[in-house]
Amino acid sequence: MNIPRLHLETALAAGRDVQLGKDDTHYLVTVMRRGQGDPVRLFNARDGEWLAQVSQASRKSAVLSVSRQLREARPVPDLDLLFAPVKKARTDFIVEKATELGARRIRPVLTRFTQSERVRIDRFMSIAKEAAEQTERLDIPEIAEAATLDRVLDGWDPDRALIYCDEAGDDPDAQWGGDAGRAGPALEVFQRLATGRTAILIGPEGGFSPDERTRLRSLPFVHAIGLGPRILRADTAAVAALTLWQAVLGDWA
Repeated sequence: MNIPRLHLETALAAGRDVQLGKDDTHYLVTVMRRGQGDPVRLFNARDGEWLAQVSQASRKSAVLSVSRQLREARPVPDLDLLFAPVKKARTDFIVEKATELGARRIRPVLTRFTQSERVRIDRFMSIAKEAAEQTERLDIPEIAEAATLDRVLDGWDPDRALIYCDEAGDDPDAQWGGDAGRAGPALEVFQRLATGRTAILIGPEGGFSPDERTRLRSLPFVHAIGLGPRILRADTAAVAALTLWQAVLGDWA
């Protein structure tokens, strides 16, 4: 029998009883059809993963009794994803896949050509929670409030490398930006990074404005990368960049 996994905010320890909230109760009792005595795996980003059993269950409430630890907590790759929100389904996809691919922090960034400035942090948190539960993560990424690109850059920690995907380069009249403005191949740029503390920035479907790209290129902590000869949609670019980073600097390496 598949053992359900639930993320909880409460502390976990042997012998502790845990009262589930409404949503988790509905998922466990109604959706998964679990009842008294059934096993459940619990995690909270601090105490690792624990085995528990359902001690009380009804459609309105459920109580779990924590028995033993299954896995200890482990460090999370120091990787952030910043992205310009796109259409709803594609934005949801980005949040889900960033969680699956191990991003530590996810932040919507508003750029000049951002298609949608309506951001529901509560929805993103729900998507990230479900993705973490299904993919064996021991934590849930932090979902930060949306901010303009200028505000993000103004407050940036220069010790964290900022990778931004920009195949266009700097010369609007030359294919791929010309030789001087061409963004570096992603794998080569990642391999040159001196630190694993990284953030990846994905722009909107319309790309970055000339002013935004000029500012990004002027900052010493920013590294421009290309993702091949085809123009990728924003959600595809996010998955591609996160995957390459994980392969070189993350917990895939």
